[in-house]
Amino acid sequence: MPENGRKGEDLAVKYLEEKGIKIICRNYRYRSGEIDIVAHENETLIFIEVKTWSKLGIEALEYGINSKKQQRIIKTAKYFLLDNRKYRYMAVRFDVIFVTPQGITHLASAFTERV
Repeated sequence: MPENGRKGEDLAVKYLEEKGIKIICRNYRYRSGEIDIVAHENETLIFIEVKTWSKLGIEALEYGINSKKQQRIIKTAKYFLLDNRKYRYMAVRFDVIFVTPQGITHLASAFTERV
């Protein structure tokens, strides 16, 4: 992972923890893809994609999280739930955290899918 991406994920984890969100794991990988952060808040399981950009603005986010990328994340989330059955009855949410030099933007429920 590029250094910039790792720093962005570290900042995102710190941000989430400060909000009281518990981190389950980072960089969950399966054949179909990777989920940057898996966390939970109350009874909601959150799959989080982190985008760290130094030059592009949030308006470019649709290119970074296009429908193909969303489907890859959703498929990987399904494998996570198969591997971690204890979370199977929790509500599921897909978030995006956008890290720029100006700060962090957290888009809760950035996209949806029934898992």
